Amino acid sequence: MSRACAIVGGGLAGFVAYATLRRGGLEPTEICVFGTNPDPAAAWRVRAAAIRQRRMRSESDGHCAPASFPGLAVRAALRRRSVVPLVESACDRFHPTVEEFLEHVEELRAKTSWDESFHRSRILRVRAAADGFELDDHGLFPHVLVAPGHPGLAFPEELAGDPRVVHAYEPHEYAGQVEVVGAGMAAATEWLNALAVGASVVSVRRREPERRALNLPRELFTRRGLAAYHETSPEERAGFLRRYSAPSYPPGRRWDEPLERARREGRFQVAPAVDGARQIICATGFKRGYRNDALLRCLVDEHQLETVDDWIVLTPDSTVPGLTDAERTLALAGAPAQWSYPAADTLMGAKYAARRFLRKVQAWPTR
Repeated sequence: MSRACAIVGGGLAGFVAYATLRRGGLEPTEICVFGTNPDPAAAWRVRAAAIRQRRMRSESDGHCAPASFPGLAVRAALRRRSVVPLVESACDRFHPTVEEFLEHVEELRAKTSWDESFHRSRILRVRAAADGFELDDHGLFPHVLVAPGHPGLAFPEELAGDPRVVHAYEPHEYAGQVEVVGAGMAAATEWLNALAVGASVVSVRRREPERRALNLPRELFTRRGLAAYHETSPEERAGFLRRYSAPSYPPGRRWDEPLERARREGRFQVAPAVDGARQIICATGFKRGYRNDALLRCLVDEHQLETVDDWIVLTPDSTVPGLTDAERTLALAGAPAQWSYPAADTLMGAKYAARRFLRKVQAWPTR
């Protein structure tokens, strides 16, 4: 198999990269996508359904298309025949519904001919060669973007094997008494879900969550904010990433009013540890760090890549130094690319990596 580039990972980050390459002029025959499910939203769809998510935390430009404009607010305005989504977007208050986002994914999947390039295969090893990278027994590719997604659901060690435990991102119903471990977006959503069906809820948390509209402060999505981030030392950057991995959920009456009402009714309280509830929901997110991903761990060990704590050191364009030059490119996207873009596990972060990967491919002298 000989193609211009390969994408390892068939989730949303890989899908964004594919759509970006197609818009940049590559044909489906020039791209190989390796993944385990042809639906790029498969994993995300299950998780969103598990927590009964109705709206996206992202805003109008939180979509998979290569260009930021037109965003999902424009799409919603046309569909609803209303300017309200545009006004909300101008005030950073528009959040598309999950249904709108998934419809957009399906349309873009068909438009870009994603299925023509998709190959159902789990890549176990990326090995550097003189003029590219070998992906298991699938051949040599001069340009490879690795977007493996999150390495698995995280559970507190002290709850391992407890029959009362279910993860928030796994399908579940709600018992009459629920303890929700965690304090981020998934946890806040689960508080409201359980309260809505009449359950009593205990929020188990070690510290108060931050209240942020987005995963990270808005300035980090700007050029100036990102430039300042890239100027930090390795120790400062690792500390920054640890700090902003702390739980957060958006401010606003949508969250505060139901919780305050339930608190007055005696159905919502905060506790530092679990204590005998019939059901424990772990809204504790995902495992973190390259060591929890077998492919990335093998890549680091085999090629002696530079790392800092949980992160693989990358250049500002999300490529792996030492394995990227004029003849070949190895880039990371999604959660493993936080060293380059702190919000790498968002759709904006996926676009950041994808656009820079496209530039490398377009500059390839033999294409």
